[in-house]
Amino acid sequence: MSSIADPTVAIVAIGRNEGQRLVDCLASLEGRVARIVYVDSGSLDNSVQNARDAGAEVVELSSDRPFTAARGRAAGFEQFKSGDMPDYVQFIDGDCVVNPDWIPAAVEAMEQDLDLGIVTGWRREKFPDASVYNDLCHDEWDRPAGEILTCGGDMMVRPAAYLETGGFDDTVIAAEDDEFCVRVRAKGWVMKRIPVEMTYHDAAMTRFGQWWQRAIRSGHGFAQVGYMHPPYFATEQKRVLIYGGLVPLAALGLAFLLPMALILILAIYGMNYMRTVKGLVRKGMEGSRARRHSVLLTLSKLPNILGMGVFHWRRLKGRRMQIIEYK
Repeated sequence: MSSIADPTVAIVAIGRNEGQRLVDCLASLEGRVARIVYVDSGSLDNSVQNARDAGAEVVELSSDRPFTAARGRAAGFEQFKSGDMPDYVQFIDGDCVVNPDWIPAAVEAMEQDLDLGIVTGWRREKFPDASVYNDLCHDEWDRPAGEILTCGGDMMVRPAAYLETGGFDDTVIAAEDDEFCVRVRAKGWVMKRIPVEMTYHDAAMTRFGQWWQRAIRSGHGFAQVGYMHPPYFATEQKRVLIYGGLVPLAALGLAFLLPMALILILAIYGMNYMRTVKGLVRKGMEGSRARRHSVLLTLSKLPNILGMGVFHWRRLKGRRMQIIEYK
């Protein structure tokens, strides 16, 4: 595997049962970086062997602790401490393919701004037309370039920023990237999204149940990271508590006392739906697409509150935070 002479870039790729997606991920990195570490979280397919065949170093996480994306990323970075630390570390999920223009563009951004601790780019969904759920992810990834407060798990990190903040917290099972970014920013590092396509993601969500489970995981992330770093995710939690908790409970109570009041409850959800549609259209989304997305965004508060409840139940019971998978 060839390498970038100066500066050096190393990859931490994480995955679990990604199959061909991982093969494609590693192929997109061949010859572009100094070192690739693949961290596997108990895959039952051929992921480990596929990674070795691609020339990656493989770290297999033990099952004695819960698998989390944060744990995988942290274990990957640990590999670099035993040798020469690369100048930059690119974290990537195993269901993503890297744009060939991304690595040099990210390195250039890092080299030009020594205060830059994290640089990210545009993640795109590979198959947005495969389902409305994939298309929702495609829109979720579409965020403006410039200085940012947080980003997703695909990111290039300056090792000094990683080490100063202590890296990823492996007890965080969702929104671990947000939690890490909060601590990076608290140390005074700058984070930017540059206007370059970075990765192409394969959500592979074709069923409602997958989307529902992913929304439960998001709710868990809102609650856990918000609990760790208040008031982070305060707005998201407030929305979930209102539309996923208060309004449904009011509907149940009024159904017995005043059935006609249910019309008012439905009107509240309808207003929320219309407000969401208008907001998406204002951002430039085509009308029919905005209406489809708004159905799921309005409904998402219900699985979100389940996820929030799971976190607080686990916290109060002293239980370990277990991964919530959707595929």
